[in-house]
Amino acid sequence: MQSRSVTGSAESGADPAAVVAVLADPPRIPAWAPGFADAVTGDEASGWRVTKDGQDFTVRVVANPDARTVDYLREVAPGRVGGAYLRAIPRPGGGSVVIMTLPVPPGADAADVADVAATLHDELAALVRLAEGA
Repeated sequence: MQSRSVTGSAESGADPAAVVAVLADPPRIPAWAPGFADAVTGDEASGWRVTKDGQDFTVRVVANPDARTVDYLREVAPGRVGGAYLRAIPRPGGGSVVIMTLPVPPGADAADVADVAATLHDELAALVRLAEGA
């Protein structure tokens, strides 16, 4: 079966609310996900614009602090929305576990899936550092 997504997790000493606060602030995305965004501009009212390698696209950020979820959604094909899905859950003994699911491009081979998994690992590590204030 061909992979359509890659999911990973990382533990953090940061409270889940602190993780969600970073995730729900789109201009901070380039600090922890530079493979996705070079810059993020806009606001909730007018919408978020992501710039990556000179290309612009719109992202809808759906944050639910009570559920500790943040989703970054965009049109990936006409009439089809997809994106990254992030969760911050309490870690036993304090802190949080951050879970992220990223899409895999259609027709991806094993090397492509491995690249997405490596990106996910790097992004989670950077996100944890940012949430912990490092």
